[in-house]
Amino acid sequence: MLQSSKDAKLENCIEILESNHTYRKLLVWQKAMDLVTQIYSEVKVFPTDELYALTSQIKRSAISIPSNIAEGYGRDGHKDYLRFLNIALSSLFELQTQLEIAYNLKFLKKEKFNKLYEDSREIERMLTSFIRKIKK
Repeated sequence: MLQSSKDAKLENCIEILESNHTYRKLLVWQKAMDLVTQIYSEVKVFPTDELYALTSQIKRSAISIPSNIAEGYGRDGHKDYLRFLNIALSSLFELQTQLEIAYNLKFLKKEKFNKLYEDSREIERMLTSFIRKIKK
């Protein structure tokens, strides 16, 4: 029965990729977009001397996640899509590191850091699962 569940999920994943669906319907893309919005809200209070350093880097890595999911979706073939999903995952790891740096520097309060980090971990789990399913 477990195998049937995995097969159904894989078929659904393939159906999404091969149908007239859009990347906007992918839950992982939607959650990544929400994370970008949260990030932009939080970095507004970072010190102004970080505007072109950590603040900018955090914004760029956050933006890269849904952007690469979307760009890969528009590419031809699963191999190219996987490449962009892996770039999105790498950007997510970069963002997680930068959030921890911001927390260590006391730019983020513990509650905000925990929320952002947990949201990023959920996206990480979704992306890694999605990548595994496409590889099969």
